[in-house]
Amino acid sequence: MAKPLEGIRIVEVAMWAFVPACGGMLADLGAEVIKVEPPAGDPLRGLKIGSLGSADASYDWSWESYNRGKRSITLDLRHEAGRAVLGRLLEQADVFLTSLLPPARRSMGIDAATLRARFPNLIYASGSGTGPNGPDGEKGGYDAITFWARGGIASSLTENDAPAPVGPPGPAFGDTLSGAMLAGAIAAAIARRAMTGEAGEVDVSLLGTAMWSQQRLICQATADGVQRFPRPSGPPHNVLVANYRTADHRFVALCMLQADRYWARFCEAAGRPDLATDPRFANDAARRANGAECHAEVTALFASRSLAEWKQILSRQDGQWDVVQDVGELQDDPQVQANQYLRRIDAGDGETIPMVASPMLFEGKALASTRAPELGADSDAVLAELGYDEDAVIDLKVQGVVF
Repeated sequence: MAKPLEGIRIVEVAMWAFVPACGGMLADLGAEVIKVEPPAGDPLRGLKIGSLGSADASYDWSWESYNRGKRSITLDLRHEAGRAVLGRLLEQADVFLTSLLPPARRSMGIDAATLRARFPNLIYASGSGTGPNGPDGEKGGYDAITFWARGGIASSLTENDAPAPVGPPGPAFGDTLSGAMLAGAIAAAIARRAMTGEAGEVDVSLLGTAMWSQQRLICQATADGVQRFPRPSGPPHNVLVANYRTADHRFVALCMLQADRYWARFCEAAGRPDLATDPRFANDAARRANGAECHAEVTALFASRSLAEWKQILSRQDGQWDVVQDVGELQDDPQVQANQYLRRIDAGDGETIPMVASPMLFEGKALASTRAPELGADSDAVLAELGYDEDAVIDLKVQGVVF
């Protein structure tokens, strides 16, 4: 099966996680992504996190995840000879992808105005902290501060009396979501160029993605003149839209939005048909009026049985529910396995490592991935493809332009 972006060449001058995650997704989609790194490498390479258990700690999961499928060439873009090599790369490229701040881009002559003038068919794509316009348009950002904190997510998740804001669930949470947004923008720009001949510029920001992810709260808070969207308090308005602890201290998540449709069926399956006929709980209005009592009944009901028992019970009714899973359980989820959302890729030397697949299927199949490159692994090959002979490559290495 041909991948949708085969034949597209992308030159990436980016570091850390946000924009590289975009490049990794585009590589999964079939694009040739050439990652240009400084001689010291992308600083993400130095942030390796040790193993959480007894597994081999030799793999850098951040690096592997966000730089999958790329080729790596080292170039010192502060050096004129390095920028000359980049120019030759861009002659054959469809997309220039960067996370460098605007002042750095201008100092190296790789800003949008300069490159678009030289390469009018080039799509110029950038990932920014807060967007290219406005007083902070040239300021950097990280997902923990720009996406999570400034974007309002931390506040929306934090209880009113908490000693500190809730933190993100893991490394690069906002980066990977924003990277997927940027990949979508680039795919749209490629389609526009194919249909109209018009290349152009695209930008996606951490702040903008954070706002998109919680647009419902932002729109209502803006319309109602509320600074902080209120956290839910007291019993849920609908007891069938809530999380409940089981006897073995697991959680089940219910999301039966049409409560009157599902209430009697749920009570029957759970062995408590009396709850459905109780006048206090007979319909949605009654359950709301007696919310604390109804919630207490359902909470006690869930606490009386194990997760395994509840899975059997809930499978007998047609309301919507799911198990609150831990990340380590996902590898055994039958839907994850059937759709290859987590697959093992060749790590060399006969070993394989796990990799989360890009979450889009084509013809019902997940996109294959390959490992992230070692620093400068493809420098010689890429330079040869650009027409540099052996002496020219050696000269670039002597100058310190290429590692």
